[in-house]
Amino acid sequence: MKIRVDPDKCQGHSRCYGLAPELFSIDDYSQSSVVGDGTVPPELEERATLAIANCPEFAIEEVGG
Repeated sequence: MKIRVDPDKCQGHSRCYGLAPELFSIDDYSQSSVVGDGTVPPELEERATLAIANCPEFAIEEVGG
């Protein structure tokens, strides 16, 4: 599984970071980005899916496996 954050959609709610800080980082304006290249370790896939589902702006998407 691989994820990405669309910076044009992200509004800085930081829900993803709150749910999975291992997968996301936030800047000084609370804008999110993925850690590394966005590859999600198998043990964190459930948390990544939860972050995708909880993004109010639909800024996080799965881009491949």
